[in-house]
This record gives sequence, C-alpha cells and structure tokens, in this order.
Amino acid sequence: MMLKLSDDDHAKVSAAVAAAEAKSDGEIIAIAADRSDAYHDVGLHYAVLVLFLVLAYFAALPHQLEFWWTRLMGWSAEPTLRELLTLLLGFALAKFLVVLFILKWMPLRLALTPGSTKTRRVRRRAVMLFKTGGERRTIGRTGILIYLSMGEHRAEIIGDEAITAVTTPETWGEAMAALVTHVKAGRPGDGIVAAVELIGGVLAEHFPKSSTDTNEIPDKLIEL
Repeated sequence: MMLKLSDDDHAKVSAAVAAAEAKSDGEIIAIAADRSDAYHDVGLHYAVLVLFLVLAYFAALPHQLEFWWTRLMGWSAEPTLRELLTLLLGFALAKFLVVLFILKWMPLRLALTPGSTKTRRVRRRAVMLFKTGGERRTIGRTGILIYLSMGEHRAEIIGDEAITAVTTPETWGEAMAALVTHVKAGRPGDGIVAAVELIGGVLAEHFPKSSTDTNEIPDKLIEL
C-alpha cells in the first residue's frame, strides 16, 4: 500500500502538536518519509544469490551445458571447454542482470527486504534526523521526535536527554501502537496525530508548562 499525506493531514498534525505543547515545555518534532533507505544492496544480494544458484545448477548437472549449447547453436562440432565455460558465464551474467533490473521496482525490493533490516535502517535514519534536527535544540533538552517511514510501515520515537532520563522505551508503547495501527489501516496522518496526543500527555506529566517556555521548534509535520 502506497501511503500519502494530504494537506488536511498536515493541518491536523500541526494542530495536534500545538495543542500538546500548550500543556508542556516539551517540543514535539513529527517527520514522515516515503522510506528510510533505497536498499540497493538488497537488490544486489538477490542478484548475486541467483548468479551462484546458476553456477551451482550447472556444477551439479554439467551435461545441461552441452544440452543448451546444442539448443542454441544447433548441430555442430562438440563444444570445447572454453565454449562451454563462455556459455556458463553468459547464463550467469544474464540471470544476474535480469534479477537486478527486476528489483529496481521498489515495492518488490521492499517486500523482499528482511524485516529486521528495515527496522535497523528506519532506526538509523530516525537517529540521524534527530541528531541533526532536534537534539540539543531545546533549552531544557526536552525535544522528542516521532518518525514515520511509510514505505516500511515502521516508526520510531526518540527523546532528548531530559526525556530519556525520566522515561523508558516502554513509556512510548501505547503511542507507537496507535501510530502503527492507523498506518496499517492506510491513515498515516491520523496515526501521527494519535501518537502526538499520547506523547503530549506524557510530556505534560513530566514537563508541565512553565511561564518561561518558548516555542523553539515549529509546530508542523515535516515530510521528506
């Protein structure tokens, strides 16, 4: 399922962030990306696997090389070893290139990417974005990132130093579950809003609104 965020989704998320921050000194950053990685290596790995399978097949059934030589070249003198090895190389290279070309189609590449690989790369991208765009950008170190990678149907919640000091990863379980549930149903905007509301409740408990608080990060959904 190709997920998309509408202008209405952007408006709803912005309003939810503003409402949550009105009760807390925390700063919520919401980022959505089409995907977190191009996974070029995944396509390459499958292509190399097929190449080795071709080599293994002809290693186990070497007479098949002579059969295919006859099919392709017609009646001729018995092929030399050099000709057979050239044919083997041609088969292996052709299969390699075909698989590599087919896996340029991103939906298939994502479908064939192991779940653990997608989880690691979504986490890595989220951490990178938080370090470059949110970490230490608030006076009280109270920034928190909600990151949704729509292609992988995965999300991450990452808090700054002051937040991680008083919470655990389990604290955000309900927010993560609400986000993922809506995403799986094809409603990524509603999922981000639900997560913002739940996270806002936690921030209000640990970091209630003070008179000196200022809005340090814009209240909007960032789409990459």
